[in-house]
Parts: sequence; structure tokens; C-alpha cells
Amino acid sequence: MQQQSPFDAADLIVSYLESIGVEYVFGIPGGAVEPLFNALARSQRRGGLRPIVARHESGAAFMADGYARETGKIGVCVSTSGPGATNMITGVACAFDNGIPLLAITGQPALPSFGRRPFQESGCTGINVVGMFRHCTAYNSLVSHSAQVETKLVNALMRANQLQRPVHLSIPVDVMRSPLEHQPHATLAYDLPSLLTKPSLVDELTVHELCDEIKRSRRIVFIIGGGCADGIAPIMELIGLTNALFVCTPDGKGLVNTHHRACRGVFGFAGHASASEVLLSEPDLIIAIGTSMGEWNSSAWSEAILNDRLVHIDVSEERLMRTPMARLHVQGRIQTVCERLITILRASTDARTETRSHGVAANITEPRHAETADHPPTMCGDDAAPIKPQQLMRQLSRRCPPSTRFLADTGNSTAWAVHCLQRKNRRMANHRLTPALAAGVDGEQRRRDSIWLRVIMDFAPMGWAIGAAIGVARADQSGPVVCITGDGSYLMNGQEITVAACEQLCVLFIILNDGALGMVKHGQRLTGAEPIAFELPKVDFCMMAAAMGIPGHVINSPADLDALDFDAIFKRPGPTLLDVRIDGEEVPPMNVRIKSLTAAA
Repeated sequence: MQQQSPFDAADLIVSYLESIGVEYVFGIPGGAVEPLFNALARSQRRGGLRPIVARHESGAAFMADGYARETGKIGVCVSTSGPGATNMITGVACAFDNGIPLLAITGQPALPSFGRRPFQESGCTGINVVGMFRHCTAYNSLVSHSAQVETKLVNALMRANQLQRPVHLSIPVDVMRSPLEHQPHATLAYDLPSLLTKPSLVDELTVHELCDEIKRSRRIVFIIGGGCADGIAPIMELIGLTNALFVCTPDGKGLVNTHHRACRGVFGFAGHASASEVLLSEPDLIIAIGTSMGEWNSSAWSEAILNDRLVHIDVSEERLMRTPMARLHVQGRIQTVCERLITILRASTDARTETRSHGVAANITEPRHAETADHPPTMCGDDAAPIKPQQLMRQLSRRCPPSTRFLADTGNSTAWAVHCLQRKNRRMANHRLTPALAAGVDGEQRRRDSIWLRVIMDFAPMGWAIGAAIGVARADQSGPVVCITGDGSYLMNGQEITVAACEQLCVLFIILNDGALGMVKHGQRLTGAEPIAFELPKVDFCMMAAAMGIPGHVINSPADLDALDFDAIFKRPGPTLLDVRIDGEEVPPMNVRIKSLTAAA
């Protein structure tokens, strides 16, 4: 008779994660979390969760971040006690500041050993990891008894889902190993999937106030932020209904079709003059949706948007607190708010009449799309070597299929991608708008998995995109993933490419190789600072990739890029690396950052 597998506290954790559809746990094993990895092995044998072993705990958190962004589920990362936990803090802090729901589980030595200097002790009598995580999580607790596991786990996951922020549980190894009365696959005490269902909350009074404002306004501009992923379809319908123009923040660019006739480009870091112009033209109403109003996505807190013509819509009260000068705050789930606005406006005869009287001429002076806004003639580069980053972005826009998901790393990679990169549109021909494009977003149903560009704002660690790209690719392999990173970021976190190789994930890693910390170098020049400490060694990243069994190509000119078979690269079951020797003298579009640095001087 086959012996029944034990069911301990670690199995209970895994069972709850299975119940909410989590497929992967990103982390690095160690003695303090051995029971959890044992439970993952049992889960994997029955077709459940599978561990993805990162090379560094910050990389595990970045992967969980990418997985959460791509799926809309809670990402899970695991580390052992002590340095494993402290290594993971940067990735968790990044998720906290960017509103990404994660569950971080860290191990602890056995409870009876607390205070006796056990190996890698990280409780209150050692290096207090729980105290460290308190500042970058929405829920943070030491689980001191097996009876606490279920309640604290459910509370943590509910908090992560409700606030869209990471949570942390620190669990001693003996607590994880504690046998429970539950049997495998027994009914769990809490129906976690139903508890994580997001309520469609909306402030009905302020929605009606906003409708009145819209009816009174002839010239409306929407600002689409990175928090609009789940509500982008009704937002675009609302823009069409009101004949408004729109701009997007740097982290909102990946949500929209920048070829849309009402788009005026990116406002904020690495943005476009066209976006600033439309906001400085003093529209009657500026409706900002799902944006944190931080330095990079508000153009260093520009008065062009932070004025009494602003209406700020967001689910987060914390974000709304940053715009006290706004004419109106509308708090609620963005999708629900926009759907209610559409219903009320369509039901109003006055609103329909007024909308017709405005017509396209009221706001849209001429069809204008992203090829104009994002590629001004002075920024396109040429065909000479070394290749200019603008030319690289233009080539990627042309050569990568519409299903490509781009992630750009902190620094110059973000600047060039936000300013120049485009999504190849399967409905575009000779850059002319089809009726579908003129009428809507791009004729497709917008889903979370159609976000074509991801960048991070505010707390922005170098190397985030390397791990996040792996998490995105692991979540969905239906299309290629392209990670645009710098040589500085790759030297920090490039070892994670071996995870993509082991998992056979189609990720194209593109390194902007200029032998420098580019944003530091150009920032020093533009602000008149001392030119110091920006140099990096000349590295052949293709040779590094070859040592890992990963194909690589050195790109010196646009001709080298033209010679690549992108179709073959994107059909390959595994990563590919491009070592792109860019022109390091090209100044990235970093005016917002320089404005902030000089203002602080």
C-alpha cells in the first residue's frame, strides 16, 4: 500500500496558491525554505505549481513582477533567510512603488533557535528582515505558529490584491514543516478566489459631476497612465465619444495605439513636444487617469497639468492625494468609472447633441499619429556606424511582429524606447489609418496581455527589465519578448539570461553597449557636473552569451541589424542576445530628469 504524502504548513501555502491559479514560484532554495520547495515538488508531480530558480533573489522578485504584470495574478517569490531575504528587498521595493501585487515568502531558522545566533538568523534578535520589509510592503508579518499560517496567508493575499502592492510573510522552517490535520486536496477553510474578486466600486456622485464638466467643455485632453491596463478599452471609447485628444505617460505608452488620430504622443520623461503643446494650449478640461503624478510621468510636476483644469481618476486614494489642486477627484475602479461615464453620456440627449456639435474640428485639427510624434526628422539617425539608438528603435519597430512585448530597462533604454519605439500595427499600411484605427484603439479588444511596452517609473532599479522579461515570457509564450537594457544594467543582472535558457523562453536581449553608465554621463554633461565614475569596461557580451550556450550577434550598424533573420530568432526556443555598439555621443531625451536635477541645485 502506497504511503500517503505528508501534508504540512508548506503544503497548505501551495494549495492556496494553486486555488488562485498561480503557476510558477520564482526564487532560490535554501535550508530555511526547504519544506516549501518539498511542497512545490509534490505540487509539480500532480501538475500544479513549478519553481523557477533565479540566479539572484532580486532577479526572482523582478521575474515575479513581470509575471504579475502579464497575467494580472499575484506574483510569488521565495528566498531563504538572512542574505537571501535582504537580496530580495530591492525587487519587492520596486513592486511596491510601481503598484505590483507580489507575495514574498522568506524563511527563518527554527523558532527555538531565535536569539542563539543560528545560521542566517533574520528575526528580531538577529538581522531583522521583517523590520526591513515593513517599509516596502502592504502586509508584513512573522508567522510564529502553524495555526497562524492559513489566516496570515489569506490576509496577505487579500491585501496584495486589494492594494495592488507586495506583501511579505517570514516563516520559520519548523513552522513550515508542521504537520496539519488537512489532507491533500481537502477543502480549504477559505474560498480565496472569491475573496480576491475585485468589487466594482465607484463614487457615483463625482462621476455625475465629471459628466457635467465634460458637457460644459469643448476642448478635452486625456492623460493615460500606466494604471489603466484593465480599463483601456472603455477609456478609448470615452475619448471617441467626447472627441477628445489624448497623451500618455511614459509607462502608459504601452497601453495605447500611438497611431490613433487623437494621440499627441508621450508627456513626461523622454516625451514629445506635441504632447506638451496640446496641454499648454489650455484645454477646458484635462482628465488624468491611472497615473501616479510622480516626477517622470508628470514632466517634473509641470503646471501644464497640475492646475485647476485637472480631473484625476484613480482607484488609489494615495495617488489622488498628490493632486490637491485638481478641480475634481473621482475615486474608483478605472474600468467601472469609465463605463459609467459612457452610459450616462450616451443616455443624455444634451450630451449627444453637444458632442455632435463639437465635431472632430473642436479638438482634432488634423490626423496625426505616432510616426510623426515619435520620430521627428532630427531624431531618426542615419545608416552609419556606430548605430544610433534612434535608428535601432526604428528598426525594432519595423522588424518585430505586432505580438512583441517590449520591456525597457532603467536609464537610456527607457528614454530611447519611450521616445522612439513603436508597435508594428498589423492594420497599418504605408502609415495610413484604416477606418478601424480611426474609430478605436486599434480594432482589437485591449487585454492585459496586449500591453506592448513596459517601463517603470519612480523607484526604478537597473536590471529590472532583465528579470521582468523572463517573468513575462514564462507567463505567456504566444509572442516574442524583447528586453532592451544597457551594458551597466546587464553587468548587474545579466546572469538571469541563463534562466531564460533553462526554461527555453523566446526572449531577445538587446544591450545598448556604449561602455558607460549613459544617463550618468550625459546628465553630468548637461548639468555641468564633474565628468567622473561613468566609464564601464569594454565587454564582448556575445562571448559571455556563448559561454552560456546562448547565440549572440554584434551589431555595429543598421546594415548588421538588417542582416539578422528576426523570424528565425523569434522561432527559436530560447534566448538570443544582441550586443549593439551604439553611438554613445547621442544625447538621450532626458530633459525632464535634467530639469529636476537643476531645480534641486
